[in-house]
Amino acid sequence: MHFSELGLKAEIQRAVAEQGYDTPTPIQQQAIPAVLAGHDLMATAQTGTGKTAGFTLPILHLLASGSNDRLTRIAKTPRVLVLTPTRELAIQVEESVRTYGKHLPINSLAVFGGVGINPQIANLRRGVDILVATPGRLLDHVQQRTVDLSAIEIFVLDEADRMLDMGFIRDIRKVIALLPQKRQNLLFSATFSPEIRELAAGLLNKPVSVDVAPRNTAAETVTQKVIETDRERKKELLCHLFQTHGWHQVLVFARTKHGADALARTLDKAGIKAAAIHGDKSQGARTRVLSEFKEGKLVALVATDIAARGIDIDALPYVINYELPNVPEDYVHRIGRTGRAGMAGEAVSLVCHDERPQLKDIEKLIKRTLERVVIAGFEQSAVATPRPPQPPRGPRKPQPGRGAPAAKSGQNPGGPQKHRSGSRHR
Repeated sequence: MHFSELGLKAEIQRAVAEQGYDTPTPIQQQAIPAVLAGHDLMATAQTGTGKTAGFTLPILHLLASGSNDRLTRIAKTPRVLVLTPTRELAIQVEESVRTYGKHLPINSLAVFGGVGINPQIANLRRGVDILVATPGRLLDHVQQRTVDLSAIEIFVLDEADRMLDMGFIRDIRKVIALLPQKRQNLLFSATFSPEIRELAAGLLNKPVSVDVAPRNTAAETVTQKVIETDRERKKELLCHLFQTHGWHQVLVFARTKHGADALARTLDKAGIKAAAIHGDKSQGARTRVLSEFKEGKLVALVATDIAARGIDIDALPYVINYELPNVPEDYVHRIGRTGRAGMAGEAVSLVCHDERPQLKDIEKLIKRTLERVVIAGFEQSAVATPRPPQPPRGPRKPQPGRGAPAAKSGQNPGGPQKHRSGSRHR
């Protein structure tokens, strides 16, 4: 199939061609006709399947078609709302809108926390057709009466599974309650848990279901390996792997923000240019680090699970699980950052004794036993060494992007896009 067969406006087809695409991905082939026909959509799609273009292309077509053409429209209220779990995803979705809508008179804006709200208010006042937002900052605007959601025609809930993981369900329900009853709804999720299905049941009206990947399975284009070693040898092993394999542009996952910072420092000291990205970094720092990583100035980017949702690199070759996630579905999300758009990728997990239960859960989820690789000099000992005593921890404060109900601080993203801040397409 060719993009020309999908019935999209010539201006959109031109923009797609300018990005070097001529054949839609499987999710685009299924989702675009359904959205163009006005149906609600429930789509199972993993990272790297082209899902963003799968909804931005038909939405742009619908907004630019018919009697409600933007050229004759006077109202300045948003007509489309895309809700995303992280600021990085909001930025990338909005950039996709600008990329594919560059030849259309359509305005878009991304609003998210971590940056000043006043420039966003000014852009909203000038008029926006497509609003991409994170839940916390959107509710900030609602509270300040700087956004009007009464004219929303299409509502997109992107990465719904991550929304629930981050505790945004109450915020999502608040947003939905503000929307007009008559609208088109599109829900995208990498996995469909009972909680997601319950949410979908209350949101979608006779939806078309699109499933482009078996549920909870890892990308088939990713080679997955496990290196079993001791906890205290992991840092040394990771440096050894970098030095002996000639790796470049490697995404390394750590479980905590503190751990990500410490690991990045260790790699840097070993001569491996590295930086960390997580929720405690400012938006400016996160944007800068991502740009340096994409440009190849950094060899390694050490990330936590939430921050990594915004990393969209078309040919990312390697993902390293320095620590396994506690939730097995997060393993699928992690390795989905590589092996995208049919390209080969490699995922390596460093597993110590303590992580064997998580490894067992992951293998159960993906229904396969991962290949074990032994690295000479780093073999796992027969018995785990005791963990060092941990200092007592006081009560944790809610973190931005962790889904504190109706948080007032900003919570924190289809074809390749360049990374930039949520600017407004004019």
